[in-house]
Amino acid sequence: MTATQLNDAVFVDVPTHWYNLAAELDEPIPPHLHPGTKELVGPDDLVALFPMGLIAQEVAAEPYIEIPEPVREIYKMWRPSPLLRARKFEEALNTKARIYVKYEGVSPVGSHKTNSAVAQAYYNYVDGVTKLTTETGAGQWGSALAFAGAQFGIDVEVWQVRASYDSKPYRGYLMRTYGATLHPSPSELTASGRAMLAKDPNTTGSLGMAVSEAVEVAAGDPAARYALGSVLNHVVLHQSVIGQEAVEQLAAVEPDGADIVFGCAGGGSNLGGLAFPFLREKIHGRSNPRIIAAEPSACPSITEGEYRYDHGDVAGLTPLLKMHTLGMDFVPDPIHAGGLRYHGMAPALSHTVEQGLVQGVAITQHDAFTAGVQFARAQGIVPAPESTHAIAACAAHVADSDRDEVVVIGLSGHGQLDLPAYAEYLDGKI
Repeated sequence: MTATQLNDAVFVDVPTHWYNLAAELDEPIPPHLHPGTKELVGPDDLVALFPMGLIAQEVAAEPYIEIPEPVREIYKMWRPSPLLRARKFEEALNTKARIYVKYEGVSPVGSHKTNSAVAQAYYNYVDGVTKLTTETGAGQWGSALAFAGAQFGIDVEVWQVRASYDSKPYRGYLMRTYGATLHPSPSELTASGRAMLAKDPNTTGSLGMAVSEAVEVAAGDPAARYALGSVLNHVVLHQSVIGQEAVEQLAAVEPDGADIVFGCAGGGSNLGGLAFPFLREKIHGRSNPRIIAAEPSACPSITEGEYRYDHGDVAGLTPLLKMHTLGMDFVPDPIHAGGLRYHGMAPALSHTVEQGLVQGVAITQHDAFTAGVQFARAQGIVPAPESTHAIAACAAHVADSDRDEVVVIGLSGHGQLDLPAYAEYLDGKI
């Protein structure tokens, strides 16, 4: 890659390959298991849900996988995303640290989710799939897949967690604008949804519930497949464009690399995509960054969950994944960071936590919004509620440190469609 700098923003070429950290770890990531037999999941167990290109990436053993040219061409609509020096935020924090922000809010839907959505839509298109089903929390993933489906002529049907469906209507408008069909979850449209509503008619929903509904519909339709916005290995792989760009961009202005990297963590794709290329630098001895996963205290899978095999959904339809989990039946409080309300963490990210390569920290919703408002007033960018957790973790860190260090924050998306949540904070309701 070739780096160029414009004021405090650094740009590089769009990556030609995705980076697969799993290929370079001394201890392999535990494999997925069949939900019924508890045996290793094979390709035949996944073909009802995923195209073969993604199934191959789920167990890929090579460190670099070429990005198909049609995917790269769409990436060029917004990639490379900028790495920004947050000087005003540094002043607001009164810190000696040099803080850089990798900003994914420049994508068409305003978040990092588009990086995997385009790739998944492409591989389904290659296999002749005409319909994709999915779940979404805050709506960033649903919006991203709706956009990607429009690029390849694929119909998209989305189940959105009820709490976010009600509180974030503009995400729904965006999905529908891109052509997607949208339902609140749990719904009366599926057997799993009806069972959940019978158990608790007033449930605010969860990502695990929405996953069950989307998987059920995809598995019952030969023309449809399922697309997941986080957690699985191939999703984390696609997001590695974030960290690869950030490593190269940072090298142009900070030759010794990052001292510490903060990212928000819900399902794990955003943080894994940012952090894994930095861990590559650590593995190869080029730098030695600490990686901090900032998760909500209302859904603390890393800091309070168990590391064990669990289902990715409430109905138990998905493979068993070895991950940090609060349990498939866990229903978190309806916090505004809807993208972080997932009971488990990506197996790849969970594995790096167990290996001591990543450390978790839990952030309250109030502290997250406090940091988000401070960042917005300093830098002008209103962060997504999910991203505010990483910003808050950074602010807490530099408040306790007088070090002259290089800090990278993953700003996974903007919060322009989440302003009602900010209003609640500003009105003292959070």
